[in-house]
Amino acid sequence: MSRIFITGSADGLGKAAAATLLADGHEVVLHVRGRQRLDAVQDLLDRGARVVVGDLSDQGQAEDVAAQVNRLGRMDAAIHNAGVYTGRQILPVNVIAPYVLTALVTRPDRLVYLSSGMHFDGRPVLEGLDWAGRGESASYSDSKLFVTALAMALARLWPDVLSNAVDPGWVPTKMGGTNAPDDLRLGHLTQEWLAASPDPRAEGTGGYWHHQQRLDPHPAARDVAFQDALLRELELATGIALPKA
Repeated sequence: MSRIFITGSADGLGKAAAATLLADGHEVVLHVRGRQRLDAVQDLLDRGARVVVGDLSDQGQAEDVAAQVNRLGRMDAAIHNAGVYTGRQILPVNVIAPYVLTALVTRPDRLVYLSSGMHFDGRPVLEGLDWAGRGESASYSDSKLFVTALAMALARLWPDVLSNAVDPGWVPTKMGGTNAPDDLRLGHLTQEWLAASPDPRAEGTGGYWHHQQRLDPHPAARDVAFQDALLRELELATGIALPKA
């Protein structure tokens, strides 16, 4: 059984994935934004999950989350699920935090990044972005294009790691809304599968997945020049270099 770290697991797809993986016998490390959110995961803690705490919109707290995870031991997989849809924190939460955690958490065997079908509307433009979130300089679609490109870059640069991006669909969560038309179970199935399944199809890398089907992402996500430019921007913004292979 695997040890799996899941960001943003107090509710929605992150909590649903955590519950399923626990039921399957895996060890799960949850993440909540603040201690006031511990009650939301008490049912999972009672089932044996462990938890780390920190607000991923703050880089210092994201670094501390990485340290907390490392103190628990090496993870077999990480699901970068946490995200926000609107506001100034789109880049810090949706892009900076997964980059910082990827760089600082002891390298797992599998990395899964939550993308979105909306990433196709993202702009592959890195100039003028406020990565710290002091102002709103990027859209949700932009952020999901960037994190998809990050997943593809890691698949290229870290050949010993399985790195994939997942479009969970438009599902009825707090973010998706109650009228979302897609299947909630399918919304978290693929990331669980990529994080833990021995299925040979789940043991590939560099994929963009929707409901266990591999699709072609936005062309920029696979553009090596864009990937490298994004990684340079993220290193400059955070002061943290991505470890070499």
